[in-house]
Amino acid sequence: MARILVVDDDHTVREVVVSYLRANKHDVDEAADGEAALRVMRAAPADLVVLDLMLPGIDGLEVCRRLREASDVPVIMLTALGSETDRVVGLERGADDYVTKPFSPRELVLRVDSVLRRAGDRGPEGPEQVTDGDLVVDSEQHLATLAGGRLALTAREFDLLRHLVSNPGKAFSREDLLQQVWGWSFGDQSTVTVHVRRLREKVEKDPTRPQRLVTVWGVGYRWEPSEMVSS
Repeated sequence: MARILVVDDDHTVREVVVSYLRANKHDVDEAADGEAALRVMRAAPADLVVLDLMLPGIDGLEVCRRLREASDVPVIMLTALGSETDRVVGLERGADDYVTKPFSPRELVLRVDSVLRRAGDRGPEGPEQVTDGDLVVDSEQHLATLAGGRLALTAREFDLLRHLVSNPGKAFSREDLLQQVWGWSFGDQSTVTVHVRRLREKVEKDPTRPQRLVTVWGVGYRWEPSEMVSS
């Protein structure tokens, strides 16, 4: 059982989502706008936030950004069908996943459980600590450092980094990463693309010319061991 905050200005949507999550044994709070959501999170932080993109006052993107300034709480964004740009921006702001409206409440519950399970598992199986040159990824502490400085990573970014660094030199397709890191057998692979771009901004000297998290054309992505990276 986890504590979940559902944020949506549509009372009917909130009512349905809350009822399904409670039926799945979760403890659920709700908020109808961004200000209320931030107040709830300050008073009693949730384990996961289901966050509508379109909210009165402070919109979902800004709420997500503010949440990310304070914590790595998993966020599932609710977006309008077909708004690909909004979905990508949501992921770039730090959302872990998104579900498009109209959606199946059962699918949303599955996504919630998947994100919670992954957050609780601390990522795919592997060594507790992985080191690659000046990069250290510590699973027990859920901490990654680069040249001694702590990297500000979301839970999903940490999982992706850990998986790649634990398998240096191995090429993964986006589908592979979606299954092995996200634990999904379905989903929009652009989620992987956005997370790779965000990781590059944090681990590469020049994200536009990546040397550590490289693209394998026609396949996907590969982590280059430090001894293979030119200075």
